[in-house]
Amino acid sequence: MNPSLKTIQAPIAKELEYFDKYFRSAMSSDVALLDKITRFLLKRKGKQLRPMLVLFSAKVCGGITPSTYRGAALVELLHTATLVHDDVVDDSNERRGFFSINALWKNKIAVLIGDFLLSRGLLMALEHDDFVSLKIVSQAVKEMSEGELLQMEKARRLNIDEAVYLDIIRQKTASLFASCCQVGASSATTDPQLIENMRLFGELVGIAFQIKDDLFDYGTDDVGKPRAIDIKERKLTLPLIHVLNKSSWSERRKLINIVKNHNTDPQKVQYLIDFVKDNGGLDYSRTVMNQYIQDAENLLADFPDSDAKTALLELMRYAIVRKK
Repeated sequence: MNPSLKTIQAPIAKELEYFDKYFRSAMSSDVALLDKITRFLLKRKGKQLRPMLVLFSAKVCGGITPSTYRGAALVELLHTATLVHDDVVDDSNERRGFFSINALWKNKIAVLIGDFLLSRGLLMALEHDDFVSLKIVSQAVKEMSEGELLQMEKARRLNIDEAVYLDIIRQKTASLFASCCQVGASSATTDPQLIENMRLFGELVGIAFQIKDDLFDYGTDDVGKPRAIDIKERKLTLPLIHVLNKSSWSERRKLINIVKNHNTDPQKVQYLIDFVKDNGGLDYSRTVMNQYIQDAENLLADFPDSDAKTALLELMRYAIVRKK
């Protein structure tokens, strides 16, 4: 039986409690509307995977310091800003089963909220001379933007292959996971090899996390986002890419036509989903995902055993067995 997120958090329970208070103060504002919306966001916070990665990485590399908390807050402010902006870009009215900011307060305010959160994180880092963390996270922002734009470009032409897909998710998702582990490690040690190993660990876990997320598109469970949303948005993810690569010319043409011209037709989308399942798309994607997790586990093998290391391994496994 896999441990719950609460069980995984146990070695840093007090540190997470302190982080929550620190993060609340980082998001506060004297502007009444802004403070109301940030409190709304705080009530709907997610699993806190990213702050946990920062804290555990620091603990594994020597110990949590004041700059660890600032680094975790910087990453979380950035992540929250990107989610708010993503909902505007995607015209999405829901986030984790609740109304999105743009649904309640419209696009203009949502964009400004995202800008506030991003600038608040940057200012916090500058106020404490956290230049290393700022450089790491700024690089992640750059890569995330490039990954999203690359995906949009490829969605227009529908000419994505597995290598391009992996490059897209490395940039748009794994870069933030990598920055979490890199920020945590650099707040606890100056050893460049330890910091690089933790960065790479985060990248591998982030890629596996995104493959798991893409698999949800083919499931039937309520995972907080509409089913088949990737197909509707003409995103070619690993399950479909694998099946396209092994299909005949006529089958490939039919599947691409559904994605391109019939992505809102329930019957045709269901045909595509069934075809991907029946032709090994999901099984292949799980195999690739598990290989990334194995590679990440091997990277941690050289670190001394500790409660933090065990929890980090459990958190890594949680990322690919989660139900949403």
